[in-house]
Amino acid sequence: MTSKLDSGALLDKARAATDNAVVGRVFGEPVERDGIILLPVAKVSAGAGSGSGSGKAPAGEKAAAEGEGEGSGGGYGLSAKPAGVFILKEGDVHWKPAVDVNKIVLGGQVVAIVALLVARSVLRGHRRRRR
Repeated sequence: MTSKLDSGALLDKARAATDNAVVGRVFGEPVERDGIILLPVAKVSAGAGSGSGSGKAPAGEKAAAEGEGEGSGGGYGLSAKPAGVFILKEGDVHWKPAVDVNKIVLGGQVVAIVALLVARSVLRGHRRRRR
């Protein structure tokens, strides 16, 4: 079964989906324990797009369906990553960022590769001068 949606309907659906990326998705439910309140925070990103088409193929070009054209499409994406937590204790507020270990490891690998490439260049230059 096929359904036809015009680009306006697709855009409305994308807008409705994007409305899910609201403040309630960024700040989680507060957790209270022993007089300490934890407020989790996330970075939320959303995007959407749609397309449409209709009509006949231009003269001189062969279309897959003998010159008849139709089309529509759409897509939506939502990404949420932990940013950290606000800690409310005795009237003071502290921020504790979430640590992304994968980024730390990747950064270390990049530094190591660059260091090895620089060391190789220095050693090659040193060998050439000795000859």
